[in-house]
Amino acid sequence: MESLGDRTVYVQKWPWIFGGDYPWWKYWQRPLPSVKEMHEVANRAKSLEALSFEAMVAGQTIKYLDNNVENATVMIVSHDFNKIKSFELSDGRYFSESESNSGRPVAIVGSSVAKGLYGDYNKAIGKQINVFGRKLEVIGVFKEEGKSLLETEMDNTVVIPLNFGRNIINIRSDRIDPFIKAKVKEGVSIQYASDELKSIMRSLRRLRPVEEDNFSINQSSLLSNNITSLFSTLDVAGIIIGGFSILVGGFSIANIMFVSVRERTHQIGIQKSLGAKNYFILMQFLFEAIVLCVIGGLVGLIIIYILTLIITYAADFTLTLTMKNISLGILISAAIGLISGFIPAYSASKLDPVEAIRANG
Repeated sequence: MESLGDRTVYVQKWPWIFGGDYPWWKYWQRPLPSVKEMHEVANRAKSLEALSFEAMVAGQTIKYLDNNVENATVMIVSHDFNKIKSFELSDGRYFSESESNSGRPVAIVGSSVAKGLYGDYNKAIGKQINVFGRKLEVIGVFKEEGKSLLETEMDNTVVIPLNFGRNIINIRSDRIDPFIKAKVKEGVSIQYASDELKSIMRSLRRLRPVEEDNFSINQSSLLSNNITSLFSTLDVAGIIIGGFSILVGGFSIANIMFVSVRERTHQIGIQKSLGAKNYFILMQFLFEAIVLCVIGGLVGLIIIYILTLIITYAADFTLTLTMKNISLGILISAAIGLISGFIPAYSASKLDPVEAIRANG
């Protein structure tokens, strides 16, 4: 979510809607955002710090001599892209304003692209790449970021200036779905900036008050809210499933302790005849129940830890078992042992020593 920017809004043809009806036939007829609209918004908006026009073409093959990198994404961006997207360069530099305005054939490549073409990203600067059948000079290399679930993976991306890209690809094509990205000024609320942006776009597209918007103003908060909602649902499902597991486990522990009390009734009678107090018998069986549950909890944690290692190395998606998780698991296990073992332990503590000795006598 941080990679999207918490103060970033998007002007797009399609809205970010999750669940429910999605009237795609209505959104499909909308016009795409344009470069001219971006410049007009930049001139009128008071709440925005910077704007960029962006378009992405996925599944491209990038070439250098006999070396190829397949399934790369080519990003066509206007000059202020670097003011909105947070990134670092491991080598080289960003586009100069003259390069962006004149549409020079230059490019910034991701670390995976640089390594695939040149063997080492340190060898990329000044070399040429072939994109869309055109030769471009590499002037920068993005620092390795790793995979992202939400936005373009910069490691496998080639970024080129808008005024160069628009000459070799149709940026008004639905296939690449271009959009305008805006960064909101500090101290200005996202909602205020979105409302201002909406008002400007309606004016530019000459929409009457009764007409619906033919564009969408999307915010990263829409994604974060839906992701929060998703994880809240998962939390509830986890609590329900875990609750049933704990309930079944609690009954199992209680049954085990009742069997233990019954099998050791004679021993309990002897202990009481020798002067053992009720609380001693009670604590003895409670301790056994708690230890039994904690051992089971530790076994479960070990299994989970092994699964996190398997998923981390097999799926390249890092999962961690924190000390908070471990402590919570052990505490819950101990609590279940205490609750489940109390009634059997209490019944054991209340046994009459004479009757207890006779039970297995």
